[in-house]
Amino acid sequence: MAQTVDVISELTADHREMDETFDIITQAVPAADRRSAAERLTIELVRHTVAEEEHLFPIVRAVFPDGNLIADREIADHARMEKILKDLEGLDADRPDFDRLVAALRAEVTAHAWDEEENLFPRLREACAQEALETVGDRIRRAKMLAPSSPGSTPPATVPLAPGLGLVDRARDLVTGADR
Repeated sequence: MAQTVDVISELTADHREMDETFDIITQAVPAADRRSAAERLTIELVRHTVAEEEHLFPIVRAVFPDGNLIADREIADHARMEKILKDLEGLDADRPDFDRLVAALRAEVTAHAWDEEENLFPRLREACAQEALETVGDRIRRAKMLAPSSPGSTPPATVPLAPGLGLVDRARDLVTGADR
């Protein structure tokens, strides 16, 4: 029988994985390895944000009197991250803009994760039964298992899904099922 992990543990583990991937991006040589790590981070971040938007935020909206405000703020954070990911997309890792954008993305992700871990997650733990947290954790885990896990699992850039779609858009489409 699989070990049960609640939504808070699941999402916190995602945050640590993203930290590790940021470290790889900033330390990797050559540029192709940095670019590959940035693509992996894009997939991780899209999977994580979609999972939160589909499974966590509806509960936040339902459980807390200020739930709509919290969820809307979190979604705005996601939009800022996605904008940076799109700016980073396709950029050669040896360009100065690459490092600037990675640093900006890391600052956004770190602030977002810190806020969730220090504010939202403790409130959730207090407001929700452990069984409910485990159920949502299971939903998120299953959603992420169905999502692409690496840039290679997204359609190649040469496969036209729609005009102008890049890795971020293709990953979001695959995660949400919009490509079907």
